[in-house]
Amino acid sequence: VQLQASGGGLVQAGGSLRLSCTASGSIFSINVMGWFRQAPGKQRELVATLNGSGSTNYEDSVKGRFTISRANAKNTFYLQMNSLKPEDTAVYYCKSLMPPTPWGQGTQVTVSS
Repeated sequence: VQLQASGGGLVQAGGSLRLSCTASGSIFSINVMGWFRQAPGKQRELVATLNGSGSTNYEDSVKGRFTISRANAKNTFYLQMNSLKPEDTAVYYCKSLMPPTPWGQGTQVTVSS
């Protein structure tokens, strides 16, 4: 299964975006899904995870603002991002952690102050 992130863009601080991660096939086999981001000059970091039982985990800086979800019928994962801040500016990637999938292209999110 290959995954492709989309939905990024330019938004003002305080605004919202919803990122989509579309799979080339069924996502039923994906047990742990993750959204990552990489800001300029920084290492890629894990932002949110979702496992097969519906449990989620979030990096501290996005807790209460970001929500990870899945739509099995659409073979798609989402990352709803609210109350965006300039420090959320980064390229966002989606990736299956279990089983692992290759990195796909990310989607740029730019938050202006």
